[in-house]
Amino acid sequence: MNSYILVLMKVVVLYRPNSEHGRTVESYVRDLERAHYGCKVEMVSLDTRDGASTASLYDVMQYPAILALQDNGQLLKNWQGENLPLMNEVAYYASGVGSGIIGNRSALSVFG
Repeated sequence: MNSYILVLMKVVVLYRPNSEHGRTVESYVRDLERAHYGCKVEMVSLDTRDGASTASLYDVMQYPAILALQDNGQLLKNWQGENLPLMNEVAYYASGVGSGIIGNRSALSVFG
């Protein structure tokens, strides 16, 4: 018997607020959260210690960068550079919960 596994997810945007792409990224995130009820995106400045360490941890080379992460920090998907992804792609991860089927598991697992 197959069962479902739930994965808790979050989206982090790494960017420089006072750069040429700062306003574009802020508008993108605002529009995403308005268009997709329940989506939450964490905006992190690369000019902070947290932003710089996150970029280093996930080998981010181009900015802005959007990271879809499991709550345990595992990278699920990333987008890097000025061409931002479709909002629907990001909304899947930003909604916070995904699911999948695992073969022959009899219990429901939740990661967090």
